[in-house]
Amino acid sequence: MDAKRLFLHPLLMVHHLFILCSSSVDTIARNQTIKEGQLLISKENHFALGFFSPGSSRHRYLGIWFHKIPEQTVVWVANRNNPITGSSGVLSVNDNGDLVLYGDHEQIFPVWSANVSVEVADGCEAQLLDTGNLILFQGTRRNKRILWQSFDYPTNTLLQGMKIGLNKKTGFEWFLTSWKSPHDPATGNYSFKLNPSGSPEFYLYKGGNQYWRSIPWPWRTNADAYNNSFINNLEDKYYTFSVDYSSVIIRLVMEDSGSLKRLTWHENDSQWKEYWSAPKHKCDSFGQCGPYSLCDPYNFTNYECACLPGYEPKFPWDWRLRDGSGGCVRKRLKSSSVCGHEEGFVKLSNVKTPVASAAVWVDMSMSRMNCEKNCKNNCSCSAYASIPIAGKGTGCLAWYGELMDTIDHTYYGYDLYVRVDAMELAERAKKSYPSLKMKGRLPIFVLSIAPVWFFLTIFTCLWLKRRVKKRSRKSVDSVSGCKDIFTTNELLDSNKHQDLAFLSLNTILVATNNLSSANKIGQGGFGSVYKGRLSNGQDIAVKRLSKNSGQGKEEFKNEVMLIAKLQHRNLVKLLGCCIQGEERILIYEYLPNGSLDLFLFDQVRKSYLNWNKRFSIIVGIARGILYLHEDSRLRVIHRDLKGSNILLDAEMNPKISDFGLAKVLKGDQTQCKTSRVVGTYGYMSPEYAIFGRFSIKSDVFSFGVVLLEIVSGKKNNGFTQDVSQSLIGHVWELWREDRPLETVDWSLKDSYNLDEALRCIHVGLLCVQENALDRPTMLQVVLMLSSEIALPSPKQPAFIFRKSCSNSNSSVVGEDGSACSINDVTITAVTTR
Repeated sequence: MDAKRLFLHPLLMVHHLFILCSSSVDTIARNQTIKEGQLLISKENHFALGFFSPGSSRHRYLGIWFHKIPEQTVVWVANRNNPITGSSGVLSVNDNGDLVLYGDHEQIFPVWSANVSVEVADGCEAQLLDTGNLILFQGTRRNKRILWQSFDYPTNTLLQGMKIGLNKKTGFEWFLTSWKSPHDPATGNYSFKLNPSGSPEFYLYKGGNQYWRSIPWPWRTNADAYNNSFINNLEDKYYTFSVDYSSVIIRLVMEDSGSLKRLTWHENDSQWKEYWSAPKHKCDSFGQCGPYSLCDPYNFTNYECACLPGYEPKFPWDWRLRDGSGGCVRKRLKSSSVCGHEEGFVKLSNVKTPVASAAVWVDMSMSRMNCEKNCKNNCSCSAYASIPIAGKGTGCLAWYGELMDTIDHTYYGYDLYVRVDAMELAERAKKSYPSLKMKGRLPIFVLSIAPVWFFLTIFTCLWLKRRVKKRSRKSVDSVSGCKDIFTTNELLDSNKHQDLAFLSLNTILVATNNLSSANKIGQGGFGSVYKGRLSNGQDIAVKRLSKNSGQGKEEFKNEVMLIAKLQHRNLVKLLGCCIQGEERILIYEYLPNGSLDLFLFDQVRKSYLNWNKRFSIIVGIARGILYLHEDSRLRVIHRDLKGSNILLDAEMNPKISDFGLAKVLKGDQTQCKTSRVVGTYGYMSPEYAIFGRFSIKSDVFSFGVVLLEIVSGKKNNGFTQDVSQSLIGHVWELWREDRPLETVDWSLKDSYNLDEALRCIHVGLLCVQENALDRPTMLQVVLMLSSEIALPSPKQPAFIFRKSCSNSNSSVVGEDGSACSINDVTITAVTTR
């Protein structure tokens, strides 16, 4: 009996110890410790607390990191400014109920503490929660009194549930500060804070100076994985975010380089991927162009700074030297005042509105018309914006101070209405409507002008009307419902398009060595492309339109005027044009890597396109088309999307080109119809090829074809596995047979991301569905590509069956007698039925 007792006694002790340790794995009770080599792990194993050394540092720090992620990602550091030099750190809850960290047992003063003192220390415990929050509490787990929490003292990382803002009563701020370096978590030089004045907005600071600003609240996002929240009550004003899916891990990081990044964890790749970052471009520098200016980050050719309507450079000479820091000032008034004299407002679409500290919310539920009326009635109001607010309709935000840091913001901006005088309105109307018919009642701003100017305006309008009538000719493309972009006289008026260079033919000839064949870099459906170099050393691409090409003056006019108004990183930049005699020449930025198809369908060059680069190109093209469809000042349908019209810059970033066939939709219009079908065989949607109907969904179809070509490395027109079937049909068969990954280009072997590739194939098939209504919009496409949301099942795509054309260079007729282009690329006309 005694032997049994002696044997069972140590087992009972071990069992008791095991139960004790298991129940307290996420908690430190009073006088318990966490030492080197030990971890505090949250209940569901999401986070761990322990000692670590960052990078190559030999110092030890107490921190919290993601426990399930193999790469140690630290989200909070306790003693960031007081490292432990040895390896004998100890964390405990002392007799006074404070959470303290010592370098070793013999230290008298802690290297860090929560600095909490309570009258009754009994029952104080520290617990690591599954949110990543370390709390010091008193009481029971079900009835806690939180005395201190790490979420109140963030370092460089914002997790869901954490706050950026301030306590109104105490003035206490929640904000992020960068590490000094990847090897030193000490407080760095950069910080991320919320400016609560006006309409709250975020600022990045370097030292004490702000160098980046977000758009003001309400903040827009195209992500569906997380939700932005802004809390404004009697005690607090702060921002926080939450994640809808437990499997999605998102963090916001203030990096030591000064970049703010939102990152998501991709389990399949075992790496963090950047979802969003700031700052990105020159215009992101706070006040880049000074007060009362507009900065355009996509103006790659000319100066990015311009004055707001009604303003002019304060120091014109500095602006000529590309220094706009002095900003702009109100133009010398041509009328007596901008208040009470028939003044009005000029709309700026999709801009990051000016600094909100100079703005106030007039009303959280006010129509735009009433907002304008309110601003107009107050002479101190310089601008207003009518901004949609969830659950409240539209709110009225008005500016009563300096208009600083206004930026052309493609994706998440708002419309800003800037106050101008009557004369500015008149000048802008004259520029926008040079052929204004002088019938009926004249606009009120014209009537308010002096009689001499009034008659001069009438004379100018009648003269322009006569000139337009003389120059115009009937278009060869009869399109119902779509508007022409500009009149011909506007094309010739370089003063109205100062961002374009109008070069002489002699300049072009000198730049291209007389358009020599040695400089020829491409041949398209509308002419040849040459590489050139201007006298200032700038490389250019010169597109010389063929005299007998399908592109006439209307197409040429389209391309010049359309691209001149479109500014996006994924659209080719038009630098200028040449119109001399019968010559019609376009001058583009030179992109050294040529077109996408030159890489994609070449067995050697395709090796430069690894999976990451292909996926980046797909997303870039999608964002470019999204800009055309929804975010640009004009709603544009490209009508000829294909690999040869996607150019690649030096970093292999895609840029959509060739807008000769593009059309602009009116207002809320979604589709048009034409009797002349133009485009490229194999990329045309069925409703366009057969019935002449085109819409934004036609471009979606073309994008789907290009996407599948990028994934497969095969051309839709040149697919030869089944002579009667297109690449689309082949991919659909593989999808139905549950073998979709066989679509992926064999040259990628096993180096591609399986989930991304499968998602791309899925999205591609959704884009090429036969019914246009079933296809997603480009906004939905971008969301589907950039997140892990569930996708609908694709319906049967529009198959393209054909017979191959003769390979003879002299033949342009197919075996069935149908017309084919010489290079099997472009079709210029289809007879509809």
